[in-house]
Amino acid sequence: MPSISASKHRLVIADDHPLFRGALREAVSGVFEGELYEAGSFDEVTRILERGNDIDLILLDLTMPGVRGFSGLMYLRAQYPSVPVVVVSANDDPAVIRRCMEFGASGFIPKTLGIEDMRKAISRIFDGGVWTPPDVDIEGSDAETAELVQRLSTLTPQQVRVLMMLSEGLLNKQIAYELSVSEATVKAHVSAILQKLGVDSRTQAVIAASKIELGQWHPMQAS
Repeated sequence: MPSISASKHRLVIADDHPLFRGALREAVSGVFEGELYEAGSFDEVTRILERGNDIDLILLDLTMPGVRGFSGLMYLRAQYPSVPVVVVSANDDPAVIRRCMEFGASGFIPKTLGIEDMRKAISRIFDGGVWTPPDVDIEGSDAETAELVQRLSTLTPQQVRVLMMLSEGLLNKQIAYELSVSEATVKAHVSAILQKLGVDSRTQAVIAASKIELGQWHPMQAS
């Protein structure tokens, strides 16, 4: 399989398990010869991107430190919409894969995939394609969930961070401290989040976000 040009591509492997980062490094080595960055937390991912490096692809684990549910993917797609993100996860539930694609992922690679198949998937994505497990139907979200995903996708990067912190139970003053902004700014973000999600309270916003969190999402049951 031909290698991708070293002069054009920079890639980030974001996973908190060093052994799996090594496995991914081996997988991309067969198709990639450019600059490779590794991140063990979501903060490290954002630091790499904030340095102004022209990253061409991010391989993102959903369950690394600093993210909650799909919040890392949501943040990256909102803050860096031109940078493709491929989710690499041990959770290959079809509903999880559908959520990832609806939030703008360029692909989903299960951690159980063999090295050679990973190389083929990464090559296709580098070529501008999309890759998901061939045996998984990524269509078929119910209307209510699809609407919620669409509403969540309208949040700005900072609103994603605020919603994530609300989900962790932080108060406005704690969020303001974490983000180095004023409480008034946090209140404005919360108001905007409520409006975009179509809910009336912080609690309802947290409940809405939790409906699609990893391992908690279930199709709506008919009443």
